[in-house]
Amino acid sequence: MGQVAALRPHLERRFAEHRVVFWHDTDGQYASDLDSLGLPDVTVVRVSNDECAVKNRLLHDHPKDKFLVYRQGQVPAGVGNWLLDLELAYGVFTADRGSLVTQDLGLTADGIDEVIRDHDKFFNASKRVDSLKVLLSPEDDADRLRAKMSAVMLGQKQHSLEEITRTLLIANAKGQSGRYDGLVDLGLADFFWQGVGSIYGYKEPSPSVDDFVLWVFRAAERDFAGDASGPLHNLRRDFGSWRFHPDSSKALLQLAKRAESDLDYAGRVQGKSFRDLVGDDIFEETDKQIIRDLVKAVTDQTVTAREVSEVISVRQRSLWIDQYGQLYAAIGAAADLLAKVASLDVSLSSFDEALERYRGEWFRIDQLYRQFTHAHRTYEGPHPLDSLREQVEKRYINTFVYELGNAWQQQVDAADKWTSATLRSQRKFYGDYIEKLVREDKKSVVIISDALRYEVADELRGRIRQEDRFDADLDAVLGVLPSYTQLGMAALLPHRTLKHSEDGKTVLADGAPTNGTGPRAKILESVGGTAVRAEQFRGMSADARRGLFKANRVLYVYHDTIDKTGDDHLSEQSVFEATETALREIVDLAKKAANANYTNIFVTADHGFLFQDEALPDQFFLSEKPQGDKILVPNRRYVLGHGLKADDAFTTFSAEQLGLDSDIEVQIPKSIHRLKVAGGGSRFVHGGATLQEVVVPVLVINKKRKSDTRQVNVKMMPDKDKITTGQFVVNLAQAEPVSDKVRPRVLRAGLYVGDTLISNDPPPELTFDSTSEDQRDRYQRLQLLLSKDSDDYNNRSVEFRLEERISHTNQWRVYEKATYTLKRSFTSDFDF
Repeated sequence: MGQVAALRPHLERRFAEHRVVFWHDTDGQYASDLDSLGLPDVTVVRVSNDECAVKNRLLHDHPKDKFLVYRQGQVPAGVGNWLLDLELAYGVFTADRGSLVTQDLGLTADGIDEVIRDHDKFFNASKRVDSLKVLLSPEDDADRLRAKMSAVMLGQKQHSLEEITRTLLIANAKGQSGRYDGLVDLGLADFFWQGVGSIYGYKEPSPSVDDFVLWVFRAAERDFAGDASGPLHNLRRDFGSWRFHPDSSKALLQLAKRAESDLDYAGRVQGKSFRDLVGDDIFEETDKQIIRDLVKAVTDQTVTAREVSEVISVRQRSLWIDQYGQLYAAIGAAADLLAKVASLDVSLSSFDEALERYRGEWFRIDQLYRQFTHAHRTYEGPHPLDSLREQVEKRYINTFVYELGNAWQQQVDAADKWTSATLRSQRKFYGDYIEKLVREDKKSVVIISDALRYEVADELRGRIRQEDRFDADLDAVLGVLPSYTQLGMAALLPHRTLKHSEDGKTVLADGAPTNGTGPRAKILESVGGTAVRAEQFRGMSADARRGLFKANRVLYVYHDTIDKTGDDHLSEQSVFEATETALREIVDLAKKAANANYTNIFVTADHGFLFQDEALPDQFFLSEKPQGDKILVPNRRYVLGHGLKADDAFTTFSAEQLGLDSDIEVQIPKSIHRLKVAGGGSRFVHGGATLQEVVVPVLVINKKRKSDTRQVNVKMMPDKDKITTGQFVVNLAQAEPVSDKVRPRVLRAGLYVGDTLISNDPPPELTFDSTSEDQRDRYQRLQLLLSKDSDDYNNRSVEFRLEERISHTNQWRVYEKATYTLKRSFTSDFDF
């Protein structure tokens, strides 16, 4: 009864299409239960040597009724079977398991029954069969059926060899064999390896996933050299997908690391030049060797900064760039720094020339040193840059900072007053930048970042300008002496007179104290303004910030990330990390100020600073101690007092020379020297007269009403209109350099017929971000590999598309396109 009941759905489907169903039951196993089928409106007819009568009943007596014609035992062959013509017309139902499954799946291609017989265990699980049915199409053949069975076994919907292999590679990278063992258990492993052999070219008598992985990386190491349309072409294409797809990219890293060890790759690249390896992007040891060799070349100055930049640009495609990007950035900064120091000329003819040359070119060396040191310090792992770091430190400190400091000191010594014809005084900041706006009832906000050095402000300018509708111009003022926080902060306030209190510990603006946000806010009240700390401003709601705007004509925001870190001897070595944080915070402050309706935004500082990453040698500390009638304030970089005794190690200034209104004298250690003072650090200092300390930035920021940023333009450079092989190559030209207002553009590239992608999947993404003025540096050569689907479109037009992502979505739109004719002399049997 149960056996017959299981057949009922199959018979019902047959009767939905035919009024007569012939059933051959050779062994008669269903004869006793036949009457219990209970098929509605169906008459069961048992054939018993009465074929003519049965035919007459079906065709003449009841030509519209439904009949199940059941035949038990052997059926006569050929013309001996008097019902053959009807059986051919209506088909024959057989109740063997293979036939039932075939009918259940709705497949009719040759070889389907064989697949079902060979994989009986797969079809014993109804859950697997149900999952398989969802994936099937009526035209599926035996190979596609096995591929989809494999997909079900692996728990996925994609059945291509690329996707099945991806799943097995991910599992193998995790050390898991369960999925592959499942294919073996269900008799599907041989089918997988047959596909791998014919499609990728891997043919081994005893294949394994481990062996296949090693074989793949051998091929990758050779850049899949072989026939452009053969199996290695297929492998190259799918390897690119496994490598870049987010589902499998991490697994490829793990597999590459394992293959590198198994293939003894490290031994084979040891000692090779970075020039020999620059295009190899598979194994981690390549990056290690390139970095080692680049470090040596940069240290020995046997490579130009331009070539280093070009190598670093190519290495961005490495599998390992996330791990080694900081090291490449450090090497690039070091190469540029050493080149600039090597051509350094610090001969000076005047005080103002030095200020102009620092603003125009020399600040960049300080900037590169910071960028090198920050990248070096933030890289985690065994450090290969120690020799380069030593060279950078030596050249930066001994050649640049020290020699420039000495040359500049001669101009400082010759100056009668602390003033410049080139740079306005920091004391005039309010009058020169803010006062006119206040008189015109235009509101402004001043962000004062403690120790924001000029070179940092230059980088900040670039970051601000990258923001849409924001513009920024960098100016500079000559900072007050001594270049320390209290005096610098006071100088930025509205005032007529500036002086120290009698004990030298407080700076007074028009007789009022200026130490702290509260006293400064009180001074600003006289011009209709106030002051807040940066943390307070950031923590306000948008409405509260707009309230500040309405209530005040000028707002001073005090920011202290750099100086707070540098002034603490426990954290001073992290001052460049703090600088990076400060840059992000100031951009955020400026945007919040703009959103609060401020259109006139200024960023400035109280002073700059000197910093070196290595501990200072003794010769940078003065053995002399300041002498005088009364020492009020001794600091590493300045001394306040009365009757200070002249000394060749110091430059002595009267208050009048410095534009101050007290009788306190000031002494500054010459050049970059420090005084030995108990407590505090010595690597980060300020208070002296070096260019790094006294060239104070003033960044003027404005927010525009209309968008003023755009992405860089990219052009196709086709050299033919036909695709004749399994790969497609085209040159792409970045039309202009990337700049503050011309942003990088990321495009993805693919060949399409309608919506069907017939090249690398996923389409590769290309970043156009070159800042070079030379057009030759802005070309990119793209190679796409055609997929199996391309075989269906030979001798037809295909479309090459560059697409860009629609902002804030996962959708893409066409950026540019071109039409080609696919005209290949032969195609390939590429996939399941």
